[in-house]
Amino acid sequence: MQPGAGGGAIRVLNVAEKPSVAKAVAEILSRGSMQSRAGRSQYNRVFEFNYAINGRACRMLVTSVTGHLMELEFEDRFRRWHSCDPADLFHAPVRKSVPQDKQAIKQTLEEEARRCQWLVLWLDCDREGENIAYEVIEVCTGANSHLNIYRARFSALIAREIHESMQHLGRPNKLFADAVDARQEIDLRIGASFTRFQTMLLKDAFVIDVTGDDRNLVLSYGPCQFPTLGFIVERFWEIQAHEPEEFWTINCTHTSDEGTASFGWIRGHLFDYPSALILYEMCVQEPMATVQNVRNQEKFKYPPYPLSTVELQKRASRYFRMSSERTMKVAEELYQAGFISYPRTETDNFSPNTDLHAIVREQVEHPVWGAYADRLLSPEERLWRNPSNGGHDDKAHPPIHPTKFSRGENNWSPDHTRLYELVVRHFLACCSQPAVGAETTVEINIAGEQFNASGRVVLAKNYLDVYRFDSWGGTLLPTYNIGQQFVPTTLTLDSGVTRPPPLLAEADLLSCMDKAGIGTDATMHDHIKKLLDRCYATKDENTRFSPTNLGEALVMGYDEMGYELWKPYLRSMMEADMKSVSIGTKSKSEVLESCLQQMKACFLDARVNKAKLLDAMGTFFARSSRPINETQNPTEVVRPCAVCRESEMVLKQRQTGGFMVGCRGYPQCRNVVWLPGSISEASVTNQVCPICTPGPVYKIQFKFRRRDIPPNFDADHLGCVGGCDDILKELMEISRFGSHSHTATPARGQTPNGVRQGAPRQDLHTNFRPAGQLNNENPSVMHSQGFRSTHTQNPSNASDAGQVLCTSCGEPCINRIANTEANRGRKFYKCQDPGCGFFKWEDELDNATPRGRRGRGRGSSRQAPASASAGRRGGSQARGRRGRGRNADGGMFVSATGDPVSGCCFTCGDPSHFANACPNRR
Repeated sequence: MQPGAGGGAIRVLNVAEKPSVAKAVAEILSRGSMQSRAGRSQYNRVFEFNYAINGRACRMLVTSVTGHLMELEFEDRFRRWHSCDPADLFHAPVRKSVPQDKQAIKQTLEEEARRCQWLVLWLDCDREGENIAYEVIEVCTGANSHLNIYRARFSALIAREIHESMQHLGRPNKLFADAVDARQEIDLRIGASFTRFQTMLLKDAFVIDVTGDDRNLVLSYGPCQFPTLGFIVERFWEIQAHEPEEFWTINCTHTSDEGTASFGWIRGHLFDYPSALILYEMCVQEPMATVQNVRNQEKFKYPPYPLSTVELQKRASRYFRMSSERTMKVAEELYQAGFISYPRTETDNFSPNTDLHAIVREQVEHPVWGAYADRLLSPEERLWRNPSNGGHDDKAHPPIHPTKFSRGENNWSPDHTRLYELVVRHFLACCSQPAVGAETTVEINIAGEQFNASGRVVLAKNYLDVYRFDSWGGTLLPTYNIGQQFVPTTLTLDSGVTRPPPLLAEADLLSCMDKAGIGTDATMHDHIKKLLDRCYATKDENTRFSPTNLGEALVMGYDEMGYELWKPYLRSMMEADMKSVSIGTKSKSEVLESCLQQMKACFLDARVNKAKLLDAMGTFFARSSRPINETQNPTEVVRPCAVCRESEMVLKQRQTGGFMVGCRGYPQCRNVVWLPGSISEASVTNQVCPICTPGPVYKIQFKFRRRDIPPNFDADHLGCVGGCDDILKELMEISRFGSHSHTATPARGQTPNGVRQGAPRQDLHTNFRPAGQLNNENPSVMHSQGFRSTHTQNPSNASDAGQVLCTSCGEPCINRIANTEANRGRKFYKCQDPGCGFFKWEDELDNATPRGRRGRGRGSSRQAPASASAGRRGGSQARGRRGRGRNADGGMFVSATGDPVSGCCFTCGDPSHFANACPNRR
């Protein structure tokens, strides 16, 4: 783009990726005459100056962001770990927004954009930079939709490049930004789902003391991180599987006046000792050696290709033992200071338009390699050679090369000095002629066995004179002629043992990642660092990696499942898809759909086979006494929570054996449905109720204890807790509710009758009223002991015969006197079996009006237990004010919020008294 001349001065908002880059760009364009003022963020200042773009007067404003301006995240209701099934994260809504810590930067951009006509983006010229550019565009155009948007493309913070970029502005590339959006969303969904799955499944199941604080342990999974770990583990397994094997080889030497030559056996070695011994004895018996061939040829050692990011990391690791993370940090600082070009590039060939001689000329004054740079420029030396083409071009940046001369700055660390030297020497080397050598190979025959020896002499070192990191040694052989015979000075049969391959060094690991397409040149070091931070691997002083027990166990678990989530193939295909998005052959939505569909299938399969992951962890770690998190089984989800509307209600079995349906958001949300103790088994099915809402509401397969229900009901029942199941309502009313009361813990702030004040609790009753119909201010509560069978004889009839029979087991009841403040002195009947929940007030057997149910009369036996429960709670007036008890329509089965009500005896479970007055107390 070349903006036309003419018209008045225009205001141009320039946005760089970092404050240091913004300052450098402003200093270059203004030639040091800019004015500086504070922005809304104390770290991101605004620089102002006048400038001309193609003859057009402009008032330039230069500011910056700090990397990505926005974050991609799940909506709030999915962000808590227990808020949903991890599988839901593959399709849960996501949003991209400015986080709180960058709101000040956003405000600066909005304020400045309102007063400008142009927006020029100075973000790094790669896919990530293009994505940040569109984040800036979204914020700025939100404040000023009339902005004219341009893109500045540059590779070095030097005056020549910056002015050139400003005069030849382009447009941002939406395809590059889409490719990063796709990668971000894929990584977020896959990483969050697998990380939650692994952590919640394994953290409480095993004693994993790798960080010193297992409470904060996160077993993360990343689609790049795990294949990187896979390379380390696979090499480790290869070493472990290696079995040393002895071999034998024949060696001979010959010493003459010109020196000594060592001849190697052309067979290499044999693993069969008798065969090697026979051949050796043949040579000993006929030791005369005959020279069969002498080859003299010219050899070349070529300089390296121009420097890419991965090659920079590999060579820094190999030459200086510098980690890839440290290499990128130092390289970034050198770039921002203007000493080297942009350090994140896949390109390893220079454009024909690049003035390579000018770059070399800047190094002539250096005290160490300046003389070589001068020779390189001299035509008489014939040392110059145009760099070779490595075959890679990302179309964004040139190879890494020096952009400014330095003898070494005062603020440089040794790493800065070493890395700058590597970049300069590498550039000078790739512009140089290859080293030239003369290589001699001599082949001899001893008793029919072939041996050879090689020697080399370097004729012209050329690039090796400056590239001190490479060597090309060799030995000088004595002179031999074809047909010459001699007796070897030594002739030996030597043994050796095969050795396993070494552990992967960081340079080798980077090569594996690069070849497999794992990560990008700018992110590989991050994946390696993540493995070390998560304690999945360790690195020794020689930069060689070993897996920890945790890392090996995770890879082993996935390997046992039968598919290779730890292998690079899936991620390699994803990276290829991202590239397709960036060049427009695939759409972002198409790639998202295919990748996420594939990985969700892997996730669901992994969860089904989670036992194999548990077995693998059990190989390395001791089992924990803590219960395994129960939210891992997807079939435990019953329905969405209608109280908090953020989490789901899941079926859980308590330590006492009873069942409940509780909200995953506990303790923030205390919505709970207490299921009766008469249920022996319960499991959520995949069948969805077509009636109940909000849904989906999954049906539960119940198994009731036969003795707790009448014979005309089936013990097995597929029921719905949404409120539509009449049979389940009857079974719930018939069933005894007492298991959770037996284990209730006294709560602070109880009233004398045992009802807890504070967060209310709603028990499960036979109306199955959905949780969405309740509110926290007026919850409907009824004690679980209020449920009694209506399919046995009336207790009052038994009373007339002088005996009250239990309606559940038919045995005679015992008579007791209540000791609670509300019912002190009142007589009641209860079953002799402490585990039985039968209870009846004596005055109810005499047709007295039930306390707490005035004006209604005795009614049916189904209502009587509820009335009894009302009396034990202190009467209908108090209950009516709190909205508790039976609903106006007679329904009693409701969903619940709050903690269990602690209003019963801990010894026998009877709600009419506490343990200190229990007649069964010993």
